[in-house]
Amino acid sequence: MTPPQAPWITGLGFVTSIGNTRETVLESLRTNRSGIEPHRFLENDRSNVRAAGTIKEFDLSSPNWAAWTVPDRYRFRRPVLRSLPPHGVYALCAALDAIADANLEPEALSHPRIGLHGASAGSMIMVHRFLEEMYRNGARRGNPLAISSTISGTLNFNLGAYFKIQGANLGFSSACASSSHALAYAAEEIRTGRQDAMLVVGAEDFNAETLLPFAALRALSTRDASEASRPFDRKRDGFVGTGGATALLLESAERARDRNVRPYAAVQGWGQSSDGAEIAASHPEGLGLSRAISQALADAGLGPESIDYINAHATSTQVGDASEARAIDSVFSPARAHPPVSSTKGITGHGLSLSGALEAAICALCLRHDLVPGNKNLTEIDPECARLNLPTAPHTAALRTVLSNSSGFGGANVALVLGRV
Repeated sequence: MTPPQAPWITGLGFVTSIGNTRETVLESLRTNRSGIEPHRFLENDRSNVRAAGTIKEFDLSSPNWAAWTVPDRYRFRRPVLRSLPPHGVYALCAALDAIADANLEPEALSHPRIGLHGASAGSMIMVHRFLEEMYRNGARRGNPLAISSTISGTLNFNLGAYFKIQGANLGFSSACASSSHALAYAAEEIRTGRQDAMLVVGAEDFNAETLLPFAALRALSTRDASEASRPFDRKRDGFVGTGGATALLLESAERARDRNVRPYAAVQGWGQSSDGAEIAASHPEGLGLSRAISQALADAGLGPESIDYINAHATSTQVGDASEARAIDSVFSPARAHPPVSSTKGITGHGLSLSGALEAAICALCLRHDLVPGNKNLTEIDPECARLNLPTAPHTAALRTVLSNSSGFGGANVALVLGRV
């Protein structure tokens, strides 16, 4: 049963490689349709990275915001776009969709008991452009919006002002666990009664400046797009980068009932930990993530046998996938529980700070539609991961409770338990 204090997810918004609406995202999950395409970030790139989870309908590649194009269904005043980085545009569009999905108007968010949590790494491309301008023209002639459109709090600055947020307004920075932290602490704000509703947005730029530096870590796949992202597969060689945004609206159960809104899921519990090991790699035995999973289950008052599906963080890296497999196995095998496990990064690519929010939203969709996503490109299971139940194709199943994992640089781990209401 869903604990009465568990916040409800009542609205979802997407700008992703697999779709920019709930319907297209769901269809991609049902059919294992990938958003990863052939893509070169730089003409002179020698890294041999040639695939990415591309964002459709948007063109934010110009250094001049006035030349940006967004889908016709969005209408923004010029001063709004001028203050946003590329991922801020994605975030604003996803947020507007999530608010509408929850049967609210944007003006309704301006209330002392409604807050905003954002997560992104900032905008390296905007930093690059503004610093070039500063060195060329001098500091006093620089762009006055340079700081607010570049640093990691940019979503909170811009969306907080756009929606006139009066409640909590915080940004989170824990690498690829950032938006899972944002969601978890948003749920906590509601559980403790500090806020009645929270808008949670995770977003990242889709450009060379944000994604291509991972090539120097040997973290990006160099395979062709059709087979580049292959979590848990023996032949995996790195992740495929993507950008975009996902927004979730959380409300207290009492508020959502009063509004007679249909929820997607409840945030039943969560846990967090740090590996205390490497800067840019997970603990090889998955010790930190296993603690986060155990905490999340305890917080939800559930045992491992209650989980019907696990959305893995697995990014398609050698160390990371094996580490997560060991973490999952260490928690679930002793209870003789073997829920299906899949990483939807096989079709979406890895969105860095965005990934936790995206995958929690995917889990919410799956709970509503009784869907277990498959593991795209999994043709030969890595022996290190073989103890997991790894379906290759999507299938329907009665889902009551699901788990979503996230891990980031520095060993940051977050596990979220979502349940059907």
